[in-house]
Amino acid sequence: MDYKKAGVDIEAGYKSVELMKAHVKETFRPEVLGGIGGFSGAFSMSAIKDMEEPILLSGTDGCGTKVKLAFLMDKHDTIGIDAVAMCVNDVACAGGEPLFFLDYIACGKNYPEKIATIVKGVAEGCKQSGCALIGGETAEHPGLMPEDEYDLAGFAVGVADKKNLITGENIKAGDVLVGIASSGVHSNGFSLVRKVFEMTKESLDTYYDELGTTLGEALIAPTIIYVKALKSIKDAGVVVKGCSHITGGGFYENIPRMLPENINAVVKLDSYEVPAIFKLLQKTGNIEDQMMYNTFNMGLGMVLALDPADVDKTIAAIEAAGQKAYVVGHCEEGTKGVTLC
Repeated sequence: MDYKKAGVDIEAGYKSVELMKAHVKETFRPEVLGGIGGFSGAFSMSAIKDMEEPILLSGTDGCGTKVKLAFLMDKHDTIGIDAVAMCVNDVACAGGEPLFFLDYIACGKNYPEKIATIVKGVAEGCKQSGCALIGGETAEHPGLMPEDEYDLAGFAVGVADKKNLITGENIKAGDVLVGIASSGVHSNGFSLVRKVFEMTKESLDTYYDELGTTLGEALIAPTIIYVKALKSIKDAGVVVKGCSHITGGGFYENIPRMLPENINAVVKLDSYEVPAIFKLLQKTGNIEDQMMYNTFNMGLGMVLALDPADVDKTIAAIEAAGQKAYVVGHCEEGTKGVTLC
């Protein structure tokens, strides 16, 4: 008996590391110290030494059951973008710059080429957000997970000068809400998605005119990373008062998280076009409006609270970063929460 016969292939682990090295190196920033394969990742703090009061920010998350879609489609090159996005968007939402990222892949069996493809996606997400992939772990779990399945999670660390933190404490009545478009379902609500649509190759390969693509391609579209858009807003001289990353819990849970106790956010449902994937999902599953907006991002990946005087400049900055933005509502005095009308 040996470890390989017990289900853990150490040699496959070595091969995975070799295959992913080139992708990982592409993410390195000047602050990264050392190479790949150490017991820990080292990152110089020299980049933040000029800040008045540097604050470290962190975020950890995974892709949820969206990974089941990757299994069914045998498409593993974008799920890593989702893992990075879920973490770095939270860091950016607080006004931070993501510095570095670590990933964790648990699998039933280590197939080196598949693991390297997943990490290639992680590296792409890191490049999009400007953070370095400085470490990770691939763990084989024979007997705990099916051989052809895996789970993926990550952890991001960022930094912000305390004076630049986005806290929401200064939001007041009359402030405007600006939403930044999502790419689709992103990485939340897939347990419901998988109940609505038949999860077979035939179903996922079905082309829909209203989607302009197959169902599978529409669902697996990677989560948008908003780091550059938020940096563009900051570089334009705009102070974002509040920022909400629309993830699990949709509008009802996430928008109130940025609000002070005496402010209610009013979102106008006709202020932007809800993407076709959500309309198809709602119609096919016969899902009520309240459940849709309490589960999915409904086409808005971020919602910002701004002084009215900064709205035009903000939308221009977002569009300059390659994203689409809409004025979607306003803030008013009232009980902390969100009203959709």
